[in-house]
This record gives sequence, C-alpha cells and structure tokens, in this order.
Amino acid sequence: MEFTHEPVLLSECLEALHIRPDGVYVDGTLGRAGHSAEIVRRLTTGRLICIDRDQAALDAAPERLAGYLDRVTLVHGNFRELSQLLDGLGLDKVDGMLFDLGVSSPQLDDGSRGFSYMQDAPLDMRMGQSDRLTAYTVVNQWPKEELRRILYEYGEERYAPAISSAIVRRREEKPIETTLELVDVIRGAMPGAALREKQHPAKRTFQAIRIAVNDELGAISDLMEAAVARLNPGGRLAVISFHSLEDRIVKQSLAAAAKGCTCPPDFPVCVCGKKPQVKLTPRKPILPGQAELQRNPRARSAKLRVAEKLDG
Repeated sequence: MEFTHEPVLLSECLEALHIRPDGVYVDGTLGRAGHSAEIVRRLTTGRLICIDRDQAALDAAPERLAGYLDRVTLVHGNFRELSQLLDGLGLDKVDGMLFDLGVSSPQLDDGSRGFSYMQDAPLDMRMGQSDRLTAYTVVNQWPKEELRRILYEYGEERYAPAISSAIVRRREEKPIETTLELVDVIRGAMPGAALREKQHPAKRTFQAIRIAVNDELGAISDLMEAAVARLNPGGRLAVISFHSLEDRIVKQSLAAAAKGCTCPPDFPVCVCGKKPQVKLTPRKPILPGQAELQRNPRARSAKLRVAEKLDG
C-alpha cells in the first residue's frame, strides 16, 4: 500500500477548476497539499481554503505551502460540514471546489494509523484522530450481521459471511487488537483460490472497515448536498473518487443537480418548479492517462467528475 505522493489527475483538476487569480477556492481534502500547492500558485489576490479532518495534514501544510500562506486559510474539519465551515469563515459562496475522496497517502504511509494491512499497528483507521469510533470497536464489538453487511456492501467482499463469522469466533477467545492479527483471521477464513488472487486478501475487508469507521459514504452524501449551493455562477465543482461506492454517490448527485425537475416522467408538464443548477463538464468522468498510470499507481481507479454552476 505504498503510493507515490503525486497528486492524482493534477493537470485535469487545474483545467477543470478554471482558476481565476482573484477567485476564492476550496480544497476540501488537503492531504499532502499536492493539489493545493498548484492551485495557490495560480492565485494573486485570491484565496484558497484548505480543509482536512486530519490535524496531521494541517500541521504539515505550512511547510508544503511555504511562500503562499498569505493566500491560504487552514481549516480543521470534516468536508461533510462544508456549509458550517464556510459560514464560520464569513463566506457565502466560492468560485471552485476540489475534493479528492478516500484515504490519503500520509495516512497510508504512517503505519501507526492502522490503515495498512501490510504493517502491524493497533486497529484504528480514524481519519480524524479526535473521532471516537475506531476499527477496534467495529471489529470487536459490532454484531456479526453488521460486520457481514459492511464487508459485503462497503468492501464488495464475496466471502463476507465466512470472514465475519471468523472474526466473531476469534474475538470470543480474545480481542483482535492489531492489523496483522485481523489479516490472519481474514486469511484463515478464505479459500485457497482466493488467497492466490493478485489482490491482497485483506484489501476489501480493510476498505469496508475504514469506510464504516469514518462514515465516508455518509460524509460524501452530505458534501454533495451542500457543495452546489455554495458555488458562485460559473464556479466549478471537481470530485475525484476511487471506488464505485463513492463514484455512484457523486454521479447521482451531479446528475440530479443537472436535471433539476423531479416530477414523474409521465407528468405532461413540470409542477415541481426545480431548475437545473449545474451543467456537467464533461458528461463522462475524466480518467487518468497511461503516462500517469505508469508514474502513479494510486491513480489506477480514479475518476474525476466536474460540474459548472449555472446562473440563477
């Protein structure tokens, strides 16, 4: 799970945002500030709002954004609270927003955070280290049926029943405390054919638990509900997703905002009065090119969706 630190789809994001030197922009997933550094370089009198729920990302930002801090506002918070965060800054609307979803490279690279199935660490997986729910609680206290559900729904793990049963059996003997203990349980529950697959046998289970710990899908739904309303006319929203569960929420939310009308298809005329709020630019997701895939394996499953706010 070692990735390069190159920001994913960087040139495509910069083009999508149509950055104006005097504009106000949001990077809602600061991480290692790869995208932020390139956005802020293009600003003169403008401002960049950098949001992250992980204090470690904010602590590292002054060094990564050195020379441009007069144009940067660092905000500790969850992007699902976008409206409250912007209200707190006295901002009604902004000219562009970028969200790079999923776990960030620093979290993966720091073995102690418990995101990696390749390094031994306490079962944590919190993106925000002040959050209360940890992977330890999910693994050791959640009911077997709830474990099976999240493994199947969030991890798309076909061996979810066997893995959830194995977790419950092991924790009845003693708590499962570390990442490699959990990997051992997962391996023991899977058939030999699955263990010989190219993908690491724990990848889907770790993804599922991480999504549950951080309520990632709920946060994306909240974000998408708020983001369009906080854009100025002509402002751009750019969202990078890394798996089908994230992308489905983004795609459906943008499609609804682009359609406007919610009347049943058999209604002869619109009675809801809802107008399109955005246009999709382009309609299809933007994918990384072959050169980027060779440089940066993290980009392999990335999809960038972009929408522009309409007038009115």
